[in-house]
Amino acid sequence: MILSVLTPIPTRDEDSHDILGTYRLVSNPKEMKTIPGSADELLSILQYRHKILLEARTSKAPGEFKDKNNRAGETHFVDNTLVKGTLIKGFDFYQGLSHPFAKAAFMMFMISEIHPFLDGNGRISRIMMNAELGKRSQTRIIIPTVFRDDYILTLRRLTRDNDPKPYIKMLGKAQRFSQTIVGSMDFMQDHLEKCNAFKEPTEGKLIFNELG
Repeated sequence: MILSVLTPIPTRDEDSHDILGTYRLVSNPKEMKTIPGSADELLSILQYRHKILLEARTSKAPGEFKDKNNRAGETHFVDNTLVKGTLIKGFDFYQGLSHPFAKAAFMMFMISEIHPFLDGNGRISRIMMNAELGKRSQTRIIIPTVFRDDYILTLRRLTRDNDPKPYIKMLGKAQRFSQTIVGSMDFMQDHLEKCNAFKEPTEGKLIFNELG
């Protein structure tokens, strides 16, 4: 299974390298415990991780902050000329948080909201979130395919309506689900299938026994 991930598919070269870049980051224990201690470190970590993540997509300027504005539907992200300043200001708020989950949730939303790169913003925001959790030996958060709409809609609600409760609730549920993914590769795959994790949002709901 791991060997197949490490070998790019010739007909899907860019997609394969995207997966490989993600794997290189999230499978590295040291990398996934590295968090920023200053605003400058935040910028540096973001650019370094993005460069690895999108190494094969040269048209997307891997490791470079965006040079033009981006949007998703009716959501307009931070102006490209304000990316660095917004990240630096956001770091001040990040420093004011102490709970690992709070820091992780804030980090992911901040990166997602700023959308500092031309592409790969969702992946880099989740990697930054999970590094916060890994640093403090907390369960890292997986967003299964079937849970994608919950993830996107609660982010959108926080963006447009300034309502953080659904977003926090969604991340909490995703973390509790992630805590159940333990065991051998075969066991975990079987568990994920039984929980509908690989289904599209239109095909089912995430099913698992929540504790507490």
